[in-house]
Amino acid sequence: MTDTKIEEFSTPVSVIIVDDSAFIRVLLSQILDSDDQIKVVATAEDPLDAREKIKKYNPDVITLDVEMPKMDGITFLKNLMRLRPMPVIMVSTLTQAGADVTLEALNSGAFDFVGKPTTEVKEQLMGLANELIEKVKAAARCNTIALGQVEDENHDEPLTTPELTSDFELIAIGASTGGTEAIQEVIKRLPRGLPPIVLTQHIPDVFSTSYAKRLNSEVKISVVEVRSPQKLQNGHAYLAPGHMHMEIKRKGKELWAVLSDEMPVNRHKPSVDVLFESIGKVAADRCLAAILTGMGQDGAKGLLELRQKGAVTIAQDEDSSVVWGMPGAAVKMEAAQKVLPLKKIPRYLVSRL
Repeated sequence: MTDTKIEEFSTPVSVIIVDDSAFIRVLLSQILDSDDQIKVVATAEDPLDAREKIKKYNPDVITLDVEMPKMDGITFLKNLMRLRPMPVIMVSTLTQAGADVTLEALNSGAFDFVGKPTTEVKEQLMGLANELIEKVKAAARCNTIALGQVEDENHDEPLTTPELTSDFELIAIGASTGGTEAIQEVIKRLPRGLPPIVLTQHIPDVFSTSYAKRLNSEVKISVVEVRSPQKLQNGHAYLAPGHMHMEIKRKGKELWAVLSDEMPVNRHKPSVDVLFESIGKVAADRCLAAILTGMGQDGAKGLLELRQKGAVTIAQDEDSSVVWGMPGAAVKMEAAQKVLPLKKIPRYLVSRL
């Protein structure tokens, strides 16, 4: 969810709902049409039907089911993003299998996702009404150029591990919408042997496990999801689980990642502000901190506090962000010393070590 009120649309956001379930199509239509800034212009029962209706109505946003007849949602999404890029919100089950497929969808250019419950469908979906409405509106405002954008891995010379002569002990990164791919784009370019990296990404619990495994399989650095207190080690990245805040504590000369079950902060759990503010208490002047794409303003206040205490602070720039909410809020607060395109952040991090 967003954390600040944003301007109204001059015309309603047009949406096409793609789902093989007639019940889900009706229910999603009712949810979205209940907001006067959104208009469902068509529904489709499969990707072939959707393809014709997209040509006819040219919608602002699409909601897309994963499992459908004639063509699965991922294949349709990849074709769509290649031929006619537009914001797509995946509607998927909050299960381990659903998490894996949804992460693939985000990797293929989907803007975001909402969970399709496996039980008490109507009641639970109605409970997600506000989330769906806010995400549709955010999708209509998003940077479609940055959606699913894959940088050329050979655009620059490979980064090598520097001689760690500086006093930096920690790299901290926070992100939300669009962040699963943004985080991957940053850490996959980082060499082994750097100070520990701590990551807070707004993501549900079942998704964070799959996300950590996926990152670990695709980057040089060892990536682990924190499920119990962890001593931070060089060459490792530590991801907050999707249902707990992650904080950094000092035990003697060692830094540890610990979990907190406190209330959500900025409507999020885990919260980037919680991570950044905890670092501010133990290692602010020995930290490199970056805030990447995401809705709302979680992390901006914590980044400002880190800067004021001596940290090196970075915000992703608007052009490379899917949503410039969180980094934009940080820039507005003057919390970021550097505002950089996503592809330049890894080299800058290494250059400061």
